[in-house]
Amino acid sequence: MHGVIRRHSVGPVDRFRVLIAGAGVAAIETLLALRHMAGDRLEIDLLAPAPDFVYRPLTVLEPFGGGEPPRIPVSTIARDHDAGHVLDGLAAVDAESHAVRTTRGDVFGYDALVVAIGARPVEALPGSVTFPGPDGVREFRGVLAALADGRVGGLAFAVPRHVTWTLPLYELALLTATFLETRRGAAAELMIVTPEPAPLAAFGEPAAEMIGKLLARHAVAIHSGVVPELVEPGGVRLADHRFVAADRVVSLPALVGPDIAKLPRDDGFIPVDEHGRVRGVDDVYAAGDATTWTPKQGGLAAQQGDVVAEALAERVGAPVRPRAYRPVLRGIVLTGAEPAFLRSDEAGHRLRSMSTLRPLWWPPAKVAGRYLAPYLAAHGISIAA
Repeated sequence: MHGVIRRHSVGPVDRFRVLIAGAGVAAIETLLALRHMAGDRLEIDLLAPAPDFVYRPLTVLEPFGGGEPPRIPVSTIARDHDAGHVLDGLAAVDAESHAVRTTRGDVFGYDALVVAIGARPVEALPGSVTFPGPDGVREFRGVLAALADGRVGGLAFAVPRHVTWTLPLYELALLTATFLETRRGAAAELMIVTPEPAPLAAFGEPAAEMIGKLLARHAVAIHSGVVPELVEPGGVRLADHRFVAADRVVSLPALVGPDIAKLPRDDGFIPVDEHGRVRGVDDVYAAGDATTWTPKQGGLAAQQGDVVAEALAERVGAPVRPRAYRPVLRGIVLTGAEPAFLRSDEAGHRLRSMSTLRPLWWPPAKVAGRYLAPYLAAHGISIAA
């Protein structure tokens, strides 16, 4: 049956129909941006495989007693923005007939489709504690307990090959250092092992210098410009065959792109142009971790959602001039004390970089989405949540 599931009925609609597949940052930001820019010119529906939007950047606090990451039901977000909602996933796209098939086998039509279904995290360094991962929080709590009672004397935080967003690992290292500093008699050697030329090098030299000083202040060693290749008894073997000694190793997952029938893939991810249009497929857009854009980061996913929303809003006559995707990288490093704010973007061929302990944007959200951040702040979700 073609048509889009609405909140109370099934059937075709008269206005331009946008179907957004996903329940993460890119999907929700696209919804909010579209409703803000295009008003009631559109019918919008969410095809969301998960019942809740989960604020995942705060997962790093959970092992330290921060509680589970905040969440909002997707149905609530859809209702707040006059959108339909169906709890199902995207399985295939038939661009010729402008329809999708869901994982349950239902078929729904669209005038424009936005694929924002994210990417799948997988273990990248076998033998390490993968964080976040299916058991990452529980396993890392075990590591903290072993650090506190002296069973672990050396802990390496390793960035595997091809991981493009490394900030959470720096947070884990600094939060662990703070955890140990508050426990009398607890001491361990902490280190970061990373292919980056400097700490959080994607943010530029000022940020790298600031984070480097923070690490030094908390006695976290940095092994940069090296590639962790294999976890062995007693440490990590590097790609250049050198060895870094550690009792336990914590690493980040790699990301695997979605496999959606009849959508193109480039190295496992969906290729898009600078306005988010899927290359070679009419009326299909994509945003967020599912696309070929790197690094894979929530704030950048939100910016991609805004770019897609602008392109679609113009199509239905909204007074919007679509912009090309020009990423501005923003990050907040949770340290156990004052958070560090980092920002970088390219001006011409020059990288502009800022780093400070004062907020560089407002609201000071971990995911700096133009529409998502204020919406979440109104629901009490912030970096202090």
